[in-house]
Amino acid sequence: MSVADERLNVAILAMPEVTSSMVYGLYDLFASAGRDWSYLVEGEAGEQRMHPYIVSAHHPEFRGLNDIRITSDHSLEDCPAPHIVCMPDIMVVPGESLAGRFEAEIAWLRRCHATGATLASACTGALLLAETGLLDGLDATIHWGWIKSLTAHYPRVRVHPGRTLIVNGPEQRIVMAGGATSWQDLALFLIGRFVGVKEAMEVSKIYLIDWHDGGQQPFASLVTNRQNTDGAIGKCQEWVAMHYAEASPVAAMIALSGLAERTFIRRFAAATGMSPIDYVHALRLEEAKQMLETSDLPVEGVANEVGYEDASFFNRLFHRKVGITPAQYRRRFGSLRRALKG
Repeated sequence: MSVADERLNVAILAMPEVTSSMVYGLYDLFASAGRDWSYLVEGEAGEQRMHPYIVSAHHPEFRGLNDIRITSDHSLEDCPAPHIVCMPDIMVVPGESLAGRFEAEIAWLRRCHATGATLASACTGALLLAETGLLDGLDATIHWGWIKSLTAHYPRVRVHPGRTLIVNGPEQRIVMAGGATSWQDLALFLIGRFVGVKEAMEVSKIYLIDWHDGGQQPFASLVTNRQNTDGAIGKCQEWVAMHYAEASPVAAMIALSGLAERTFIRRFAAATGMSPIDYVHALRLEEAKQMLETSDLPVEGVANEVGYEDASFFNRLFHRKVGITPAQYRRRFGSLRRALKG
């Protein structure tokens, strides 16, 4: 089986009523999972874990909203069997019924779900999902402007407009995101669920997507692998990557290099762009961020695990380098993990 065959097939359903930004935005995020993080930090692309493609009854080309040209990869009849189907927003008059519209798409969605696919909607894509009948008796969310569209025409659906994300249905194969840019939350959730939390976090950092609100700094990786031609320093980098939590790692690297201290510090800075101690702090903080994202270990325990005996120093350093406290970082980025566990 080829690498491409091993990827998760993600079909993005499109029609003239969709916004191209959401269609192609979803495409970009799914394509990034597993591939782009290593390219960013190591200069070499990793294995792409998802295979997104655009599917349309209007194949191969049509005009979406704002007269933007959308090119589909497959028709409804010839597309690869999807593991996941995403329904972007559709622009319909609020309150208007979809009865008799999108019949080909509705039938295709039912077939996909019957054969095991997870159906995921963003914004008003929930109306398509409701029209299939698969939402009857289930919880749902949608953009606030189209709440009445759901409640009026689909009375068996329990609408929760304040919810950003809802996961339910048989085998949890119905996933819904609310309005506007919540499609980004939807993509991160699907990446986290089907590929891994690590990959979802990497995509969020690459594209500066916050699960809630926040600036750029918490997403930034503190350590990037520069091209290093200094063999002695490279050897030290390899050592400290596995031993950064030990006591006095800089002194240990100096001894390992066989260089005089001043010479070592000068060559280390030339090779990495950082002083040895800043490099150690960066490694420790990156590991701390991963632990805060993926574990329930108390902040003091995280500090100890990465090499800091003084938790208050760790808190101050983390805040200075990352821009928020460890507790704030966990609340912000741990929410995706909690959503996946729930």
